[in-house]
Amino acid sequence: MSDTKKQCCGTDCDNEAGTLQCPTCLKQDIKGSYFCSQDCFKRNWTTHKAMHKIQNAGQFYNPFPTYPYTGSVRPVYPLSPRRPVPNTIKHPDWAVTGIPKREMRLSRTKIDILDAKGQEAMRKVCRLAREVLDITAAAMKPGVTTDYLDEICHKACMERESYPSPLNYNNFPKSLCTSPNEVVCHGIPDQRVLLDGDILNLDISLYHGGYHADLNETYYIGDKAKADPDSIRLIETTRQALDMAIALIKPGVPIREFGGLVVVKTWGGHGINTEFHPPPWIPHYAKNKAVGTCKPGMTFTIEPILALGSSQEVYWPDDWTNVTVDGKRTAQFEHTMLVTETGVEVLTARLENSPGGPIPIPEVAK
Repeated sequence: MSDTKKQCCGTDCDNEAGTLQCPTCLKQDIKGSYFCSQDCFKRNWTTHKAMHKIQNAGQFYNPFPTYPYTGSVRPVYPLSPRRPVPNTIKHPDWAVTGIPKREMRLSRTKIDILDAKGQEAMRKVCRLAREVLDITAAAMKPGVTTDYLDEICHKACMERESYPSPLNYNNFPKSLCTSPNEVVCHGIPDQRVLLDGDILNLDISLYHGGYHADLNETYYIGDKAKADPDSIRLIETTRQALDMAIALIKPGVPIREFGGLVVVKTWGGHGINTEFHPPPWIPHYAKNKAVGTCKPGMTFTIEPILALGSSQEVYWPDDWTNVTVDGKRTAQFEHTMLVTETGVEVLTARLENSPGGPIPIPEVAK
């Protein structure tokens, strides 16, 4: 056995795991299910046993069994094969090679201003992206896998003759990012089953008509999540942070004004149009030095990430999944915006029947 310390699999348990392993996992050859004590195992049994439904008979496994995970989420492999996109759908330049060559050649200081035709193309692709996010979010519930959500997303993209922008972008293997609990961003959809009490961010991006759209939301999985005060405060405060930043947008406002919170600093908003991540870069933290001001015709995203604990993050060995160092939960929200002559148009705005949405923040006990 490796000398690497193991994290207890108990939800929100920060203890180091001992030698106690779930007997059902042992029987089914599910790796890495260690707990710190019998009491912790019993306390987490209802949540833990959900993984036994499909992760059995050695079919599924943790690809990095000795990695010191910071929280309770584990990758569950094997990943499903890459989902195909018909040649009849316009592909971005990274679809085959994995390398966004045009984006890499962009000037980092030149910000595109879209004409009326470009603005209308952005409205269309953002409308499609909202439809795809809502369809995918409607399929979320305890017991489904994040890979299943990727399948739903991919199919919805194909039905709208759209390429899912993340697919093979710098070799990302899936059509959307699914980031549960302590995963900050860029989680890879896999065979992990969603549990009652999880929170989950769905990050959707589409390429249609030569333009990209980008949006994400964090959702409550099951009734237990909606009954957890910490998760509610985290999600709803992040939602409000995005709304407050959007309220500032109008011609002449410096881009640096959109920052003002203690957030995960590594990630920020970005320009978006015919390229996925063109200038400008938009930090969300206070006292940033972002250059540029809002001008009519600019399209960009704002996408703050807040955390219950530390804002520092680390990568899993897959080089994509980004998690908090303390294993505490995070939430993120993102919209694509168009600066107008008088203010802002939220191109990816929620619809009246969009799944999810805000719930009241519980009062803090005195």
